[in-house]
Formats: sequence, C-alpha cells, structure tokens
Amino acid sequence: MTPLDPAPETHALAIMGALHDGADTVLLLGPDGPGFWAHFTAQPEYGDGAPDPLDRWSKRVVGALATAWGGVAVFPSDGPPYPPFQDWALRSRRAFVSPVGMLVHERAGLMISFRGAVRIHGLLPLPAAAANPCLGCEGQPCRSACPVDALSPTGYDVPACRAFLSSEPGQDCMARGCAARRACPISQDYGRLAEQSAFHMRAFH
Repeated sequence: MTPLDPAPETHALAIMGALHDGADTVLLLGPDGPGFWAHFTAQPEYGDGAPDPLDRWSKRVVGALATAWGGVAVFPSDGPPYPPFQDWALRSRRAFVSPVGMLVHERAGLMISFRGAVRIHGLLPLPAAAANPCLGCEGQPCRSACPVDALSPTGYDVPACRAFLSSEPGQDCMARGCAARRACPISQDYGRLAEQSAFHMRAFH
C-alpha cells in the first residue's frame, strides 16, 4: 500500500485490512501486537478515571490520523445504523469466518479487533489477498476450547457465556481471555497480553 504519514504504528496501531467501497478506500485499524497494551496504558485516557478509556483514546488517535491522511474517521460505535465493520473485514480478504463463527484474521487470529477505520476518497492500491488460515489448521482447536460450547458457526450463546464468566471456573477466561480465542494457533503467535484480554472481558461481562 501507499505509505501513510504519520504511520499508524506511531500509535501502536496497524492496518488490519483495506478495501474499496464505492469511490473510497477504507482502512481498518487495529492493535499492533503485544506492544499495543504498553502504549495504551501510558496514555492519559487510561489513567484519568473517566469511563470508556479505550474508546476515547481511539476517537482521539484515529480521528487525528484521519485528519492527517485527508480522510474521515469511522468507529464501530457510530450509529445506529452502525458501520459494517465485519463485512468490511471480510471484504478486505484478510479476515474470514472461523469454525466457531467469529472473525479470524490472517495475522491476529481470533484476537482480531478494530479500533476504528479511516475512509479516504480515491482508490488506493490494496495488498494481496491472504489465505484463510483455518483451512490448514490441524484439529481446529477453537472448536472444542469453549468450556460451555457457547460458540458455533450458527450463533453465539451470550447468556451461557456470561453465566460461565460469573462462576469460579470462568475466572480463567476472565483473567486470560476467551478460551476459544486463546486456542487459535495464530492468536498465540500474535502475543496479546493477558492484561489486555482481561480489560476487554471486564467490559464485556
């Protein structure tokens, strides 16, 4: 892709997908590996005691990148109607539907998340499509990792998941992140810190 100034890596973000949408290019931004958490926890939003520190940080940083790149920032919370981040991810050809129904990313595995997107007018060059990592995944361990079988290709049993997280056995997922996400070999190589997963689990639960 065309180099961007400033680079998203300046803020411990990476372009996790890109696609053409009409006459625009949409760049999907997500955490750039294990270094993201140390970067974010050093930011003022993390320590100011106000609600939603990660969302507020994302609005500030992705908004500034959009301005610098001559684009418009878009966030998953914008709406209703809400921007189609999942559809964008699939259309970027770097994310796919996993055997348990969640998105899997060629680099981040089941730990994929998006902090926002930038829509730029014009059709920028796109990277080559990635291969679906699940097709060659031996045993597909995500299928059997969930202790309460809350995940399947046909849906996500949110009440069962939340009930388990309230139990003593569920504290492992609360502290380290979703067991199915952690079982993904690509997720393991991505190196997300347990502290970051615990932060998201508390927000979910």
